[in-house]
Amino acid sequence: MEEKKTYQQRLKNLNPARAIERGRAYFSEKEFGEKVRAYSGRLGKKGVYYSLLLFYAFKNPDTPKKAKLTIAGALGYLILPVDAIPDLIPAVGFADDSAVIIYAVYQVLSHINDDVRAQAKERVKKLFGDSIDVDELEDPKESDRPAEG
Repeated sequence: MEEKKTYQQRLKNLNPARAIERGRAYFSEKEFGEKVRAYSGRLGKKGVYYSLLLFYAFKNPDTPKKAKLTIAGALGYLILPVDAIPDLIPAVGFADDSAVIIYAVYQVLSHINDDVRAQAKERVKKLFGDSIDVDELEDPKESDRPAEG
């Protein structure tokens, strides 16, 4: 019980922006943008879109700390150079990254609002240009949430 109280107290006192600042060498807007740009072809439009949903939800001041921790973990995993499956392996290199991103999106789905969706779609359009119709991007739905287990 004491451990849970300590965790809850630490969560209450957590400042996500300050935590990210401390880890800036590994987790920064620049690193994230470069990773998404460099691997957008391999991540695919949906993978990029979901990553951007998380990114803009993280930046949204209305997103609660607990959701921001989930997002930071998922985006951190995407941009860190060490993965369970190295990104350079053809066809499967981003399978683990995609799974982490999809899981995180569904965990914080209730904090992804229309403004976050619009920002993500605008950025996808900039990355992919005229080759994509952003209105065809599939938004995650509560009914598609993977089963807890």
